[in-house]
Amino acid sequence: MEVDKIKESIKKSAQDLFRKYGYHKTSVNEIAKRAKIAKATIYKYFESKELVLHAILMDYLRVSINDLVHQDSKNINKEEHLTLLILRVSKLSYTVCNEFIGWDFIRESANAQEFLKNLSDELERLLYQEFLAIEELNSDETYPERLRFLIKASKSIIFSFAFTSVSDADVRKNFISFQKEILPYLVKAAL
Repeated sequence: MEVDKIKESIKKSAQDLFRKYGYHKTSVNEIAKRAKIAKATIYKYFESKELVLHAILMDYLRVSINDLVHQDSKNINKEEHLTLLILRVSKLSYTVCNEFIGWDFIRESANAQEFLKNLSDELERLLYQEFLAIEELNSDETYPERLRFLIKASKSIIFSFAFTSVSDADVRKNFISFQKEILPYLVKAAL
């Protein structure tokens, strides 16, 4: 197997297992067994199970964000467009936490806060680059600063749900509150 095929096999196997059993309950041995490689081979390409998860999530986020940002939105104004983009990305963040990482890992792991901080910082950079590429949103030279504010604020609020919510129902309730009570003001401040 060539390097790219091995890495993809590791990520695909890990992704299937993380979705089925959760990150916390999946071992490197199980990933190796599913990928039909030696455990040491995983460590040759990824220093830890956490880095395998990170690679999976970044691949998923890159594709998803690109798709979300470039969806057709010709019949709506700038405010609606930006609001819709932030909501879609927020739902994407929820999906990442819910399906790939698992709320137990987020709440119970000592590494979870640092992991999510790094992930959210990379998500912020991805969003910023993709949003700046949208011509109809770039109306003036102060827009990049205002956009950075919107992304940072939204990202911080969404990822804080992971640490302040006790259940999935709490996360959904917080998300609805964010959507109705906070996001409209953030978008207006960015425009």
